[in-house]
Amino acid sequence: MDRRSFLVLLLAGCADPTPNLLPAVSPLPAAPTPQSPAPVVSPTQSGDPGFDGWARDFYGRAVKAGLPSELLDRELAGLVSDPRVLTLDSRQPEFAKPFGDYIKGVISDDRIAIGQRKRAELASVITDIETRYGVSADVVMGVWAVETGFGAVMGSFDVVRCMATLAADGRRRQFAEDQLMAALKIIGSGEFPRSQLYGSWAGAMGQTQFIPTTFLSTAVDEDGDGKRDIWGSSADALASAANLLAKGGWVRGQTWAHEVTVPDGFDYSLTEGPRETPDWWARLGVVRADGLPWITADQTAKCMLIAPTGATGPKFLLLPNHFVIRKYNNATTYALGVGLLADRFGGAGPLIQAWPYEIPLSLADRITAQQALAALGFDPGEADGVIGVNTRSALRAWQKARGMIADGYLSMQMVGLLKAEVPTAGPPPAPPVAQPVQPVG
Repeated sequence: MDRRSFLVLLLAGCADPTPNLLPAVSPLPAAPTPQSPAPVVSPTQSGDPGFDGWARDFYGRAVKAGLPSELLDRELAGLVSDPRVLTLDSRQPEFAKPFGDYIKGVISDDRIAIGQRKRAELASVITDIETRYGVSADVVMGVWAVETGFGAVMGSFDVVRCMATLAADGRRRQFAEDQLMAALKIIGSGEFPRSQLYGSWAGAMGQTQFIPTTFLSTAVDEDGDGKRDIWGSSADALASAANLLAKGGWVRGQTWAHEVTVPDGFDYSLTEGPRETPDWWARLGVVRADGLPWITADQTAKCMLIAPTGATGPKFLLLPNHFVIRKYNNATTYALGVGLLADRFGGAGPLIQAWPYEIPLSLADRITAQQALAALGFDPGEADGVIGVNTRSALRAWQKARGMIADGYLSMQMVGLLKAEVPTAGPPPAPPVAQPVQPVG
């Protein structure tokens, strides 16, 4: 017996046997039978009650959203959670990679050479993309390099399974379900089969790492073959990245940032603060490190000053296009890495101020610093070990109140000073681990 017949018999068996004593009236038209009913049982039957319960609920909502039941039956059948995805999603590194080390890892001589060679090979494509979208070709190349090493490392995870796993887990359910819906729409459209939708564990696909919703809204067919093949076509992938940045507000003709110098005694509490024109900053002694003038297109741009590794490291004035790059990945390290790599592709030399030596901070050190700031009345936000804008702002306020250089840079020295001021801050110590007895002699 099929599922629909079972439902009909079940409803008939539950009908009220009392005779109808009301006067006869013209019958109302029967309600239309849904074309894609939700299944009576979970479409997955994975053996995990939580995952199967989510899948059953998602199936019904997906049908209501317009996805065909045939598509859902095919793609959700046999689906099981991927434990690797949950592990990667919950993993927080014990030690934070120092900012300068990250940038130096992004900008290597080999990567610069490969990028310049790739740019020459794709010269006509790159020129067309830059002309059409107005986005710096070097920045697009920088995105390509940082995301997948020019298409060499795109990830091999099944995006449908990854998004189902994250959705069932619940921590990022809305995001994951939106991406799963989009992935199923791509498959249902016939543009690409599920076997083509592979990428990172977080759902980013192709040479320029688009999540499924971004693929649907932003990917383009640059090579004219009728498909937006961000996996197999570098032209499609690069044009799609340029389209994303253009839609994100890229200002045609402007640069993205410049390294700058500041005078002795500069007030570093202005970092990550006001956005003003280069002339405004120049009146405070902030000038380009290379000594060159600002191009006309940049002179009216509102710029933000940053000192990502503190007063002893390189400083930058960030133009609006820097923040457009961050719409690809909202991290200062990422956007700075892409932009500086792009400059090198275009022939620029290394930074004038070298990155300082940095000691990696443990997760416990970072949490301790945040808890100490909070205890002292400088709100860093949640004590989660992530040193973001709120933590840096609180640190600058604390440094300024203590008569220090208020650069907002959390060094090991700053952690030590905060610990000394609030000795009880920090997570509870782990229970002692028994150590093996070492033999004598």
